[in-house]
Amino acid sequence: MSVGSEAKTPVSGNLAHDTAVLLQRSLRHVLRSPDTIVTTAVTPIAMLLLFVYVFGGALKAVDGSYVDYLLPGILLITIASGIAYTAFRLFTDVSGGIVDRLRSMPIGRSALLWGHVLTSLVANLASLVLVVLVALAMGFRSGAGVLAWLAVAGLLALVTLALTWIAVIPGLTAKSADGVSGFSYPLIFLPFVSSAFVPTAGMPGPVRWFAQHQPVTSIVNTIRDLYAGIPVGDQGWIALAWCFGVLVVAYALAMGTYRRKFG
Repeated sequence: MSVGSEAKTPVSGNLAHDTAVLLQRSLRHVLRSPDTIVTTAVTPIAMLLLFVYVFGGALKAVDGSYVDYLLPGILLITIASGIAYTAFRLFTDVSGGIVDRLRSMPIGRSALLWGHVLTSLVANLASLVLVVLVALAMGFRSGAGVLAWLAVAGLLALVTLALTWIAVIPGLTAKSADGVSGFSYPLIFLPFVSSAFVPTAGMPGPVRWFAQHQPVTSIVNTIRDLYAGIPVGDQGWIALAWCFGVLVVAYALAMGTYRRKFG
């Protein structure tokens, strides 16, 4: 039986239950290939090592330890790298006919998407922990208390959810495996034109304006202040506004794409 909508379909459980079942399925796939998490963290760790030990000494504009300054941006790059695997896993389900098979069952129509999104959240948080551990070994130190660390974790989780819903769209629409991963390159590049690697004050005028008004800068500055144990100020609200705004728009577009393709 084709699932036109959840209201027209006899449902064996609720959406939360169906999502939990599909989340377990996706997590089993990740656990069978834990190298995915390691691979996701390899590029950010390599960048962390390169910028700290090769370029760090030349960056005089940064006060204090450069690894402390750099880590927030590297964490965002880790997330941008990780969501590419979410898009690929969803593309594999779509191209392999798994989505059509699940639609013939009495389950919530969005449960499959939520299963992939929550798997992305778990896998990316594991990669982020790995990157932070490497940073600690390199000398990263934080004056943050428990609440500040929890706030950082919450903000990174929100960023992961927002970017993962963006990843759902190419996962549903891509025609090839190469096409499904290409969308993540602009997201990985965006931190380079922000305050993630150097302060924006030294950038040329138009570049500085873009860097100061794009979402990565406010998110990175917020995480940096939380790690330093200093007041966040307006940057925190701007970061949250960007995250929630992107999340709402990406979710709406992803669900619209899903309905058009499988409605």
